[in-house]
Amino acid sequence: MRRSLNFGLLALFAAGSLSVAAPADAQQRPSGPDADRREQEDAARKKKRDQEWNQPAAPLPQLRNAGPCPYVKVLYDAGRFIEFKDGRESASTVGWTGEIQGVSAGCEYKDADPIKVQVQLLFSMGRGPAAVGQSKAYRYWVAVTQRNQAIIAKEYFDLPVTFSADEDRVFVRDTVANITIPRADADTSGANFEVLIGFDVTPQMAAFNRDGKRFRVNAGAAPAATAGAPTTP
Repeated sequence: MRRSLNFGLLALFAAGSLSVAAPADAQQRPSGPDADRREQEDAARKKKRDQEWNQPAAPLPQLRNAGPCPYVKVLYDAGRFIEFKDGRESASTVGWTGEIQGVSAGCEYKDADPIKVQVQLLFSMGRGPAAVGQSKAYRYWVAVTQRNQAIIAKEYFDLPVTFSADEDRVFVRDTVANITIPRADADTSGANFEVLIGFDVTPQMAAFNRDGKRFRVNAGAAPAATAGAPTTP
């Protein structure tokens, strides 16, 4: 699916002169050595899974730009979506799940023109034993921020996914095109901005992600008592 996103309200803003409070529901970005380590480990795991599942993200065509592109990343706390029935964390209570598997981005700008960013996303969606029905409308968001500062604009997207009767996991690609970020002048580079992406998660989901928990399929002679237990990296 191809989407268009134009943050036209940014026309009055310039990097270094903006003072906007983040929305109350904005996800907080982790910081410090532990957060950096978790992001590196998570990226390594995603790369390995992409190779194992043979689902590489297709590269976007090279776009013209007069400077560095905005930094595009998945927010760690919102990179995965996992529902538990009655809030109990166990393999048998897992409902709908999702993970942002890959991000490919490109940008274009010259002179004092706005920065135009295009992002292609690869999602892995899952249907657990507690899921009801065959379809789920997942919700994710795309936000533009000043680098390491407040959110300038944020928009939500619904991504409907239907599973066949014999499927418990599907891959879905989505493209957000024409993310437009106005600049004050030709000296304002894309490095002043970030594009953040994440699922619309609950505080409980964010805490689960922040702790690095995940459910893995146990193989071999793993003790039955520990099968399906949440693990941390």
